[in-house]
Amino acid sequence: MPGQLFRPDMKFLSLPNFFLLLVLGMAFSMEATQAEERPDVLFIAIDDMSDAISLLSSEKAIPTPHLERLASLGMSFSRAYCASPACNPSRVATLTGLRPTTSGVYGNKSDWRGALPDRKTIFQQFREAEYRVTGAGKIFHHHLDGAFHDEESFETFTPMRKQLYPGKKLNGGPEYGSPNTDWGVWPLKEEDSIDHQTVEVCLEKLADRSDSRPLFLACGIFKPHSPFFAPARYHEGSDFTSIRKEDDWDDLPSGARELMRKKQWFWKGMMDLDQKSPGSYQAFLEAYAACCRYADASVGKLLDGLEKSGRLENTIIVLWSDHGFHVGEKDHIEKFALWEKSNRIPFLIVAPGVTKPGTVCDRPVDLTALYPTLLDLAGLPEDPACDGFSLRPLLENPEAEWDLPALMSYQRGNHAVRSDRWRYISYADGTEELYDHDNDPHEWTNLAQDPQWREVVARHRRWIPREEAPPVGDLRKPGK
Repeated sequence: MPGQLFRPDMKFLSLPNFFLLLVLGMAFSMEATQAEERPDVLFIAIDDMSDAISLLSSEKAIPTPHLERLASLGMSFSRAYCASPACNPSRVATLTGLRPTTSGVYGNKSDWRGALPDRKTIFQQFREAEYRVTGAGKIFHHHLDGAFHDEESFETFTPMRKQLYPGKKLNGGPEYGSPNTDWGVWPLKEEDSIDHQTVEVCLEKLADRSDSRPLFLACGIFKPHSPFFAPARYHEGSDFTSIRKEDDWDDLPSGARELMRKKQWFWKGMMDLDQKSPGSYQAFLEAYAACCRYADASVGKLLDGLEKSGRLENTIIVLWSDHGFHVGEKDHIEKFALWEKSNRIPFLIVAPGVTKPGTVCDRPVDLTALYPTLLDLAGLPEDPACDGFSLRPLLENPEAEWDLPALMSYQRGNHAVRSDRWRYISYADGTEELYDHDNDPHEWTNLAQDPQWREVVARHRRWIPREEAPPVGDLRKPGK
């Protein structure tokens, strides 16, 4: 009779075999329970959000109440940094766990998958662990009609909607840059914006409980990336300003000047525009703030959806920005620099059973830690090829020993090291910068040539990579 051999009946089963089956049954039961209890993951990537937000700053900061709400659920890292201050190399480093110096992916056009054909992304790791891995928006670099996207990383994915332009520049400066350097109230209806579509797709995926597998959901929020368009209500009540010093380039070394040479037009053009049309620069600042507020509101919608779905108590949440952003600090606009503003980012982790609500960690960390941390938190096998290390010790205790500084690279040969107190920068031509963040948080005074700090320079210089992979080739548009 079916099932008869599994009855605890001595007529059919000897006592040793009965206990063996009992133990096996308990093991299978525990394994099934553990599978059911595996945590979901909500993975939120934001583009170009600087540290000028209320989560990280008190100086006329842009209000980000929903990021603060997320921080109240777990841990916020007050000194978190990207691996590279450019979209493609930053995202590749974060999503593969390999620094640009390992991969050779230094630029926004670098063919990352051509350079790393066999490297598993963090999404592939979770797919192999039988997670339902899905997502929407900007996760990989968005240029070249989605050519940077990795199909094997997701079971299903909704690409970022293409930017809609109003037909003419809204900022009153048709000669300034391109449509991508525009700003203003746009689109007229919020539901026509890029991130509205992305968030709506992700909310549907959070609500879908038809699949019994654990969920890994990646949501890529495009704002505050330029052009600085945001719906009207996010432009209201902004008084955001940048903190600047005149002649801030006077003490910069040749390496910094050469690295920044091609980007000077952005700031100089802004000053020319502001002289012709007074108030243009302030409008630009307020538009950037509006885009940050819109991104924050998108995070709020995701948190509401997560709570409504009933998944919150068993979901690992991570939020990060691919790099920071200058809006005039150090006479610079954009990223693509190794100063603090280009590299410091919001970085939040909520890990049920590990993090305590509302904790802050002041240890310097960079985003190469995210890949091994997620593997660790989800109980997946460690990947020894990772350049970073799991943050679990800090998640469990923000005061734990952590001897590693944060390391950033931009183009081959240019690197920055961030310790608790100092930012040290080494350029390809051997010139250097050193800033004392205890006394100079805006990096106005370069101390690298001051003999008083020679030992500090030497101590930080030893973290600069000794070997660097050659740059990989650029990716071209499909079919070209």
